[in-house]
Amino acid sequence: MQQKKSKLRSRAWFDNADNPGMTALYLERCMNYGLTLEELRDSGKPIIGIAQTGSDLSPCNRHHLDLAVRVKEGIRDAGGIPIEFPVHPIQETTKRPTAALDRNLTYLGLVEVLFGYPLDGVVLTTGCDKTTPAMLMGAASVDLPAIVLSGGPMLNGYYKNARAGSGTVIWHAREEMAAGKINYDEFLEMVASSAPSVGHCNSMGTALSMNGLAEALGMSLPGCAAIPAPYRERPQMAYRTGRRIVDMVHEDLRPSKIMTRAAFENAIVAASALGGSSNCPPHINAIARHMGVPLELSDWDAIGYKIPLLVNCMPAGEYLGEEFHRAGGVPAVMHELLNAGKLHPEAMTVSGQTIGECYANTPISNEDVIRPYDKPLQQEAGFAVLSGNLFDAAVMKTSVISAAFRKRYLEKPDDPGAFEGRAIVFEGTEDYHERINDPSLNIDADSILFMRGVGPVGYPGAAEVVNMLPPDSLVRQGINLLPCVGDGRQSGTSGSPSVLNASPESAVGGGLAYLQTGDRVRFDLNRRTANALVSEEEWAARKAAWKPPELVNQTPWQALHRQFVGQLDKGGCLDFAVDYQRISTTFGVPRDNH
Repeated sequence: MQQKKSKLRSRAWFDNADNPGMTALYLERCMNYGLTLEELRDSGKPIIGIAQTGSDLSPCNRHHLDLAVRVKEGIRDAGGIPIEFPVHPIQETTKRPTAALDRNLTYLGLVEVLFGYPLDGVVLTTGCDKTTPAMLMGAASVDLPAIVLSGGPMLNGYYKNARAGSGTVIWHAREEMAAGKINYDEFLEMVASSAPSVGHCNSMGTALSMNGLAEALGMSLPGCAAIPAPYRERPQMAYRTGRRIVDMVHEDLRPSKIMTRAAFENAIVAASALGGSSNCPPHINAIARHMGVPLELSDWDAIGYKIPLLVNCMPAGEYLGEEFHRAGGVPAVMHELLNAGKLHPEAMTVSGQTIGECYANTPISNEDVIRPYDKPLQQEAGFAVLSGNLFDAAVMKTSVISAAFRKRYLEKPDDPGAFEGRAIVFEGTEDYHERINDPSLNIDADSILFMRGVGPVGYPGAAEVVNMLPPDSLVRQGINLLPCVGDGRQSGTSGSPSVLNASPESAVGGGLAYLQTGDRVRFDLNRRTANALVSEEEWAARKAAWKPPELVNQTPWQALHRQFVGQLDKGGCLDFAVDYQRISTTFGVPRDNH
């Protein structure tokens, strides 16, 4: 026990005989709600934080308020002392102007809590998509022993006996309303049908994708990611997670020993096989930067593009999270990837075992929902990374390229894998909604829709708005998709094969800033190029004449965010913050407060 006590950083607060005045100060206030001196000073038990993302403002994570009870019981039974604390809320569906602003703010707050308070380890509660990267970014920077407990997806939604996937049903419903097939009340009823229980998105949106990648990274216990929120296995997993973090503290098993380059490569491979969200690259790249692991956007193409799509879940497939879990979830996908030799089996996990050990015997239980590696839904289902005079880098999620889209745009006999069109440029979401049905724009099936001014600086925060519906007149003709391009992001629940996350964004002088409605543009997936077909002289003249837009900050945080945020190809991090790595081992414990 004495050997274990010597490892605990919380002893610097609660058992420092060299500074009895400060020890007394720390102890007395932590005892005012019933903790005892025996627990805090004499037991030698690790203090385990529970980073609570559940609240009434975050309905997708709210059940973590209940799951924390089981986490605490697990911590207690394993010989630890639980301390629950709140983190800044993030809820994608309700936060304006975009929840992406809150990812970096939540990260900053978590870093301060983990470093500045008497914690030896932490359970990171995750769910709604940006809570997962925010928690992992903070854990990476501080590098205390940490483990992820995801909240799990909602149960299947149904509308008129058909599956209604969260998010995906919104895009379908707005097509139906644009075509005049349903009215406003029916639209709301259809969309609401996708949320039948507690939990996050039940489609393979960013939430399920990122929680799946947290497991693929090795940061949650095997099988944690996809257990539906109402299932009994979810509080059982919460209990086991609480028990495990105590052992991790004694083993000194930190994120830096888990989130290695090999782990991030595993995550890229898993993202392709899952049909993961186009938000995965910026989030995973952000975590890697805070971990100090070199990872470039080009790695997503080089490592993950040729990986096949194995998971038959919306928006790339037909099933939802409940069936995905019952078919084997992330463990079954990892098992297939291991057997195909596509993963680094030696990568460590929070379980204390390697990826190879964890997933050696986790086969698929339903091959219609999770396909064998040699019988996938689609070959080469990863992210294509494009560049040209429109941007230095942008991504296209290829797993959601439908047969109809591929036939219309990518299977021309004389120009396979490429498409050209006339650019229609919108200055943000308000401009799009105001003008998309303007007949003077002459939008037809050969038009390409662009949205700019919606990136990390421009919006601010990089909004999920690039998946633009065509004009109602085209929708009524059965044309539900046009190629869409933008410097913002796109909901992971959307099936639109957009080109997005364009970096640098237009607000800081990226190529999209110089594009004009009527320009011809060309995208070539084989060559990975994206260019406006404008002469170099004309392009240079437009660039020289460009002036930065006047941006209005509505809050102090928006002003700070715009000043320091980087571009999406680098993770959209606060660039100054990535210099702070392994804080707990670099600086030890902070100086006393008196």
